[in-house]
Amino acid sequence: MEVENQISGTWEGYVDWRGRPAMRGRHGGMLAASFVLVVEVLENLAYLANASNLVIYLLKFMHLSLSKSATTVTNFMGTAFLLALLGGFLSDAFFTTFHIYLISALVEFLGLVILTVQARSASLKPPACDPSTTSAPCQELSGGKAAMFYIGLYLVALGVGGIKGSLPPHGAEQFDQTTPKGRKQKSTFFNYFVFSLSGGALIAVTFVVWVEDNLGWVWGFAISTLAILVSVPVFLAGSRLYKNKLPSGSPLTTIAKVIVAASVNPCLPQSPSNAIASMAISPAASGVPEIKPEAGIGEEKASESLKCLNRAAQSMPSWSGLKCTVEQVEDVKIVLKMLPIFGCTIMLNCCLAQLSTFSVQQSDTMDTSIGSFKVPAASLPIFPVVFIMVLAPVYDHLIIPFARKLTKTETGISHLQRIGIGLILSILAMAVAALVEAKRMKVASRTGGSLDSNSPLPITFFWIAFQYLFLGSADLFTLAGLMEFFFSEAPATMRSLATSLSFASLAVGYYLSSVIVTIVNDITGRGGGRPWLSGSSLNQYRLERFYWLMCVLSGVNFLHFLLWAKWYKYRSTR
Repeated sequence: MEVENQISGTWEGYVDWRGRPAMRGRHGGMLAASFVLVVEVLENLAYLANASNLVIYLLKFMHLSLSKSATTVTNFMGTAFLLALLGGFLSDAFFTTFHIYLISALVEFLGLVILTVQARSASLKPPACDPSTTSAPCQELSGGKAAMFYIGLYLVALGVGGIKGSLPPHGAEQFDQTTPKGRKQKSTFFNYFVFSLSGGALIAVTFVVWVEDNLGWVWGFAISTLAILVSVPVFLAGSRLYKNKLPSGSPLTTIAKVIVAASVNPCLPQSPSNAIASMAISPAASGVPEIKPEAGIGEEKASESLKCLNRAAQSMPSWSGLKCTVEQVEDVKIVLKMLPIFGCTIMLNCCLAQLSTFSVQQSDTMDTSIGSFKVPAASLPIFPVVFIMVLAPVYDHLIIPFARKLTKTETGISHLQRIGIGLILSILAMAVAALVEAKRMKVASRTGGSLDSNSPLPITFFWIAFQYLFLGSADLFTLAGLMEFFFSEAPATMRSLATSLSFASLAVGYYLSSVIVTIVNDITGRGGGRPWLSGSSLNQYRLERFYWLMCVLSGVNFLHFLLWAKWYKYRSTR
């Protein structure tokens, strides 16, 4: 809640790093948020440096099977993003985003230290083994060595989740939500947050992956450890500038209380005992002039949407402990209205999951040479990363100002319009991916290559860049738009938790991708037929059919999104 105290010039509900009231003109602003952007580069570098190449480490040094390695990486990434909900919850309920970041960074640092120590010591890993030179199976990671690895790995996941749930809202809280200038700066922050996130990813999938492949994983883990360690003093360097929102109690408790109260409270007729509720619902009816609430504050007026929840604000509840204010009811309504929008973005993230799976396998069967240099498969995500880094400033400095002049609105492009553009781009991406795969298969057929062969085909991997272009653009529009939408629309007491839903959508999308692949193979493999996504070589797959299926599912999802977007009403004031 941001209400200016005209006498003292303080930010109500905010404190500085020492716990004293935050002062206008001294705390907050773009300079304070800039420290967050630098920290995000370091944090995402530390996370993706290992996540993007971890499957190779598990295969070569921990001797896990390909399926176990892939499952371990998928579970790690999904868990890290889901734990963003925990980070957001704690930031809203019990701690400030400032403290949650510091705690989470130290937890991630501890996890990376454990992984670095294990990678350095041969006695903490399975015995070295080359399956191509020995007939005996290599010893798989197990026992205490496995326990050490998974403790380190999931400490990293816990730290990453806490950071993802606290760092974006901490940066966005630095701006004044009550003024047009502050809201524009907040929008710029989210655009550049995605830019910074991509900057860290660029360093991770190029320099750090090269170090891991050529100098060893000890150096790779060490770089990640150093990056997250350096991020702490960088973050602390902005301490004197930050304004930190005070925790306001568990938002989940409020949500549960309103829902339970609405369920058990009886439908009471209007009576003098309900005078307070009546005044809240209709101030004009009582003869008292309605006072327009400050921007960002829940209106003390029960809306007509989701009327079933209005019973929670009765002045005579079934039980005194279930007494709720109209503001609490309206806050819960806002959260419930945002959940369908969250659900509609899961399919897009399911499409994004293909970038780290089938798209990489496609490229692996193509010519990945640039002159005399051969691009490693783990570095292929460089394409969407570069596209995002180019598009983010173009969008913020060219597209949005033009859109503002064209639409005569403050945002130029609304949050839901931006998310919708991202969903459309994901549909196009899957269509392009299907066409590129069809072209790759034609080359394989024309050159007489065996379906069982994994030899590179005479077709450049730059064809894959087209689907990366569309998916990278979709990620920029949707991720930044979703974070800004959740932060701007959510009640002030639930902003961190709501913003973390953006990363939870990523996690669910990755999990859904695995489920869809399993279902597709189960259905297409019935009756003795070959499943679309199975075989010893990618040339045996019917990947183009799978991509067309994803295109259709994304189209249906977009229509679903349009229904909810049309139904959703923005908060009248900001």
